Amino acid sequence: MKSLSYYISLFCLTLTLFSCKKEAESDRDNLVFRYNEDANITSLDPAFSKVQTNIWACNHLFNGLVQLDDKLNVQPDIAKSWTISDEGTTYQFTLRNDVYFHKNNSFGKDSTRTVKSEDFNYSFNRILDEKVASPGRWIMQNVASFKTINDSVFEIKLHKSFPGFLGLLSMKYASVVPKEVVENPEIDFRSNPIGTGPFQFKLWEENVKLVLRKNPLYFEKDINGEKLPYLEAVAITFLPDKRSGFLQFIQGKLDFISGLDPSYKDEILTQRGTLQDKYKNDINLITGPYLNTEYLGFRLDGTSEAIKNKSIRQAMNYGFDRKKLILYLRNGMGTPATSGMIPDGLPSFEAFEGYDYNPEKAISLITKYKQETGDKNPKIFLSTNASYIDIAEFLQREWQKIGLDVSVDINPPSTLRQAISTGKVSFFRASWIADYPDAENYLSLFYSKNFAPNGPNYTHFKNEKFDKLYEDAFRETDVEKRYKLYREMDKLIMEEAPVIPLFYDKVARFSRKEVQNLGINGLNMLDLKRVKKAKK
Repeated sequence: MKSLSYYISLFCLTLTLFSCKKEAESDRDNLVFRYNEDANITSLDPAFSKVQTNIWACNHLFNGLVQLDDKLNVQPDIAKSWTISDEGTTYQFTLRNDVYFHKNNSFGKDSTRTVKSEDFNYSFNRILDEKVASPGRWIMQNVASFKTINDSVFEIKLHKSFPGFLGLLSMKYASVVPKEVVENPEIDFRSNPIGTGPFQFKLWEENVKLVLRKNPLYFEKDINGEKLPYLEAVAITFLPDKRSGFLQFIQGKLDFISGLDPSYKDEILTQRGTLQDKYKNDINLITGPYLNTEYLGFRLDGTSEAIKNKSIRQAMNYGFDRKKLILYLRNGMGTPATSGMIPDGLPSFEAFEGYDYNPEKAISLITKYKQETGDKNPKIFLSTNASYIDIAEFLQREWQKIGLDVSVDINPPSTLRQAISTGKVSFFRASWIADYPDAENYLSLFYSKNFAPNGPNYTHFKNEKFDKLYEDAFRETDVEKRYKLYREMDKLIMEEAPVIPLFYDKVARFSRKEVQNLGINGLNMLDLKRVKKAKK
C-alpha cells in the first residue's frame, strides 16, 4: 500500500507538469499575433494586392525598393539608397546585398538566394504583362523604361517628372518576386507565395485561416541590432460577421481589430470617441488621420439643371453641420472637412476657410438661384448605398431646413460604382482613399484629362486654370513650391464646388493591452515586424 506522501508527491508532480504545460502554451501564445479578416483574401500574389485584405497579407510577405514609415515618409527597403536626376525623370536605386528570398526548392540546392536588380526587372515586367492582368499596372503609366545596370543597381526612367513616384513604389504591387518560383508550373504562386518579407507562408485554408511564420533570414534589425521580426507567427481568421470578430477580440481570442462598424461602435466607444470605461483595463485605442476623404460629388455635365448651378452647390456645402455629423454619426471618429479635398494627415494639408455651417448664407444662395432661374422647387436626387443611409438621411433633413428637397436613392455598392463611372447619377456619395501619400492623388479627381470612365474625374469638372496649376505641379521639384500649388488648386475646387467634402476619416485601432509597438499610419497599413506581445 502506497503512503500518503507518495500521493502528495504524485499530485505535486502532476500540478508542476500541468503548470509547465500552461506556461509553455502561454509563452507560445505571446509570440503569435492574431487578427480577423471579415472579407476573404483573394490572392497572396502582390500583383493582385488591390484591396486591404490582400495588401495587409502581402505586406507581411513581401518587400519593395522603398517603404513608408508611420509618418508616411519614404524610407529605404531593399534599396539602401537612390539618386534622382535634376529634372526628376531618372531614378537609380542601389540595392542591399543581404536580402534573401524565403526558402523554396525552386532555388536549387541552397533553397534560397539573394535579391538582385534583375529580380526587379522581372517583377516590373510582370506587372506590365497583359497576360498577368494585374490591377496594379497603372503604377507604371508614367514609366518610360527600366533596366538592370548591374546586380546592385536598378534604373527607372520616367516620361516626365512625377513628384509622387517614390510613394507609388512603396505600394505592394511593386514588390520583388522570384522568377524561379513564379514560373514553376508545379507552384500556384497565388496560394504559395515566396517573398522576402518578415514572415513566410505556412498554411492557407481559404475562408478559414491563414498562418505565416517568422522569416529567420529577414534582413532588417532594430536600433539595438536585434533581428526583426520579434513575433514567431501571424494567424489570420476569416469570420465574415464583424460583430463575431469583435466578440472574439473582447474575449481575448484576437489581438487586434481595425476600424469601427455600426454593430459595435457604441458598445466600445463613447459618443466623443473615447473607450467605454469597462474596456479601459484590457484594451488600447490608437487613432490618427486616415488618408480618406468622404465626399458627395456632382456630375456637372449631367441632366440636372439645379446641380449645374454653382449657387446650389455652394448652398448645399454651407447647409449642414459637419461637426454634428461627426459627433452623432461617427462617434467622433473623423475631422469635419471644412477645408478642401486634401485630407488632414498629408504634409500639404492646410486648414483654410472653405465651407463651415452657415444656414443663412445657404438660404440666400438658394433664393438667388430661384430668382435667377425661376425654378421655385429644385429637385435633387442623392445616390448612395445602404451603409451610408444614416448620413444621407441626416443631410436630407438638414437641407430641408434651408429649403431644398433632396431625395435619397439606395443602390447596391457595385451598381453605384458603375453608375458613377458612366455618369448615370447626377449627385452621388463617394470616398477617395489615397493610393500613395501625395496630394496629387486627390487633385487628379478634377483634372480634365481624367474624365471618367477612363479616369477618376467622376464629376467631369473642367477648369483651365486648375489644369495649368496641375501640370505646373508635375514639373515642380521643390517640395514646398509644389505644396503651394496643391493648396491653390484645392481652394479653386472649393470655390467652384463640384463636390461636398464631408469629413476626413480617422484610423481607429483597438488592441489588447499586451500588444506593444503596433503603430498607426495614414494609409492604415498593418506592419507587424516590430510588434511584441508582453506576457499576460
